[in-house]
Amino acid sequence: MTTAAIPRPRADEFKAYYGKYIERVPNGDLLPILEQQIAATTAMIRGLSEAQGNHRYAPEKWSIKEVIGHVIDSERIFAYRALRIARGDATPLPGFKQDDYVPTGGFDRRTLRDLADELAAVRQATIHLFRHLDDEALHRRGTASEHRMTLRALAYIIAEHELHHVNILRPKNL
Repeated sequence: MTTAAIPRPRADEFKAYYGKYIERVPNGDLLPILEQQIAATTAMIRGLSEAQGNHRYAPEKWSIKEVIGHVIDSERIFAYRALRIARGDATPLPGFKQDDYVPTGGFDRRTLRDLADELAAVRQATIHLFRHLDDEALHRRGTASEHRMTLRALAYIIAEHELHHVNILRPKNL
């Protein structure tokens, strides 16, 4: 079974706060967008020097490596939520404190190439998860971070989260 295109979620499928983010995801079939997005992001990362990877645009801000690590961690968490919702698990899923994850992630001790490889692997796992969900699963609702949402809304949030951080990095750091 392979999923047809994952349609953009309707406004009643997610907390209103996410609407402005979901709108930023390009139009089209989401799975190829996720594939193109990760190819462009990993190419950008691989084009950076290690010195650029350690750069912080301001004191106390995350380095580029830490931003990449944050994207990796967040996508893993979002995909875990997606799996639980897809399988019909109605247990409310807690939020996570991103600011607690980054300092303990050790991302600055890693190479950009290694981080790019891990980001690509995590995205491939996410794509495989969504590729094999049927329409019923994509419309299934769950609770994550105290908000009800459909699985397809979560798919769009995954796409936008990476897009958001890449767009922040480009003008400030690259």
